[in-house]
Amino acid sequence: MALLEVDRLVVEFPGRRGTLRALDEISFSIEPGEVLGVVGESGAGKSLTGAAIIGLLEPPGRVASGQIRLEGTRIDRFTDAQMRPIRGRRIGAIFQDPLTTLDPLVSVGKQLVETMQTHLKLSDRDARARAVGWLEQVGIPAAAERVGAYPHQFSGGMRQRVVIALALCAEPKLVIADEPTTALDVSIQAQIIALLRRLTTDHGTSVMLVTHDMGVIAETADRVAVMYAGRIAEIGPVRDVVLHPSHPYTEGLMGSIPQLEHRVERLRQIDGAMPRLTAIPPGCAFNPRCGRVLERCRVDRPDLLARGTTLAACWNMVPMDDVT
Repeated sequence: MALLEVDRLVVEFPGRRGTLRALDEISFSIEPGEVLGVVGESGAGKSLTGAAIIGLLEPPGRVASGQIRLEGTRIDRFTDAQMRPIRGRRIGAIFQDPLTTLDPLVSVGKQLVETMQTHLKLSDRDARARAVGWLEQVGIPAAAERVGAYPHQFSGGMRQRVVIALALCAEPKLVIADEPTTALDVSIQAQIIALLRRLTTDHGTSVMLVTHDMGVIAETADRVAVMYAGRIAEIGPVRDVVLHPSHPYTEGLMGSIPQLEHRVERLRQIDGAMPRLTAIPPGCAFNPRCGRVLERCRVDRPDLLARGTTLAACWNMVPMDDVT
């Protein structure tokens, strides 16, 4: 059984001028121990998907329809009080800016201890020992001495390591990692990604990795879901999606990644911009930017269609011969 199942999830934002549909019937699952990458441009709905799963939608956002099931239990209708024991214990979260996660007035050790004692039956002594152990696991030097330090006494990369320890210390089955490396320089990014992958492998934790960086996905994920305008454009094993994209939007994303093996004068780009929620076109939302658009694309919205090991929401999938 899948650890997480999202079935035709719809998230809406009611307003005075009507209701905006931000997520439009998205479906996917995450298996135990799997890393699912979720990638797309800003505004595609990646972070919103994670917020919906963990029950942290900002009002007036709401789950309008569909289902979210964690280990077979439906959680999309849970109240905040019902979700509170799930957050941390069964679903952990890593956010882009560690300073929004960490309390600046409380030592990192105490924050780890409080998180563990909220969800696990541990004495003060055992919780502190585990806090030191988690700081060691995430690569904090001299963890026993720094367990009493405050967030501002750590560098950006070290703070993100503390956030990862905080997300994993209650031993959740699933971690939502929302842009965990965006604010870090490239060398620190690589260290954090390697650390996250190693820890999830060691502890059997599943991860939903939200990012706009396809390079991070290629290094980390088992499968990848490509999102566009609140829908999943393509989903499948990361190697197949990267090497043989089926959706023209995915092909464009792949073409925008620099390749060390091939020297080119100019990277390919996708013309235009993602539509606003108030101006999503009929049919396929990508059709105004697509170089392979058919008349049907302007009228009928495609569901995910099978193509080998991947699924793509496209009436005119990229021919295999055209992908290098």
